[in-house]
Amino acid sequence: MAIHKLDLGEFDEIDYYLIAIHTSLEDYRLAYFINQKLPINLSKSKNEIQINIKEGETNFSRFYYNDTEKEVSWDLIQNKNEVIQYKKGNTQNLFSNVTMEVSTKVFLLPEFKKVDYFLKIENNDDTMNVSKIQILLNTIDNVSTVYTVDTNQIKSKNNLIF
Repeated sequence: MAIHKLDLGEFDEIDYYLIAIHTSLEDYRLAYFINQKLPINLSKSKNEIQINIKEGETNFSRFYYNDTEKEVSWDLIQNKNEVIQYKKGNTQNLFSNVTMEVSTKVFLLPEFKKVDYFLKIENNDDTMNVSKIQILLNTIDNVSTVYTVDTNQIKSKNNLIF
């Protein structure tokens, strides 16, 4: 009987750039301004990114564009969201029948808690000029900082698989 051996090493390869964006803009406004600055057309994806944690589950918004000509896909992903839990008071006092609303901040990549959005550029080739993209993104009003994330520093890489 022949033995088949699977090599999972090829799945460890990272074939994307990840650009962190710090801004106070809403996701749809940021996508609009990115579409103006770059030759792409980001649109709201129906497939939001769902993360389950012990407090509950949350969805992160996602804007997507697939450039079929260059075979590059672009994702603008929200990094911060909230999980809202409803807890009933368990003490016997004046407020015992009150239901409390508790919100917990959740991050797509918890090691980058200050980042508001990520721009993920997949299936890129070496001809893509990421520093030029960063410069163009930095010209958007209300964007304070844009930088490339070292993908080897990301501990929660599985959250970027969608």
